[in-house]
Amino acid sequence: MTRDGIDVEDLGRMLIVLGALVVLIGLVFLLAGRIPFLGHLPGDIRIQTDGLSCFIPLATSILLSILLSLLLTLVLNLLQRR
Repeated sequence: MTRDGIDVEDLGRMLIVLGALVVLIGLVFLLAGRIPFLGHLPGDIRIQTDGLSCFIPLATSILLSILLSLLLTLVLNLLQRR
């Protein structure tokens, strides 16, 4: 069944996948504080002086970027097979 050139079934599948991704991202935010090495990797920069504290999670950002890129590639490949 189509409406204005959009297949309603495909739209429904896409909304389900997007909803599942939102749930997964929410779980990651809930559990991120419980991962002991996250934010304490070699390459994360901490500067603490009197009255100044600065934290730059460089290595953690690179690791998360790689993991999210792999996850996005996997999801997009799964969606293209249908």
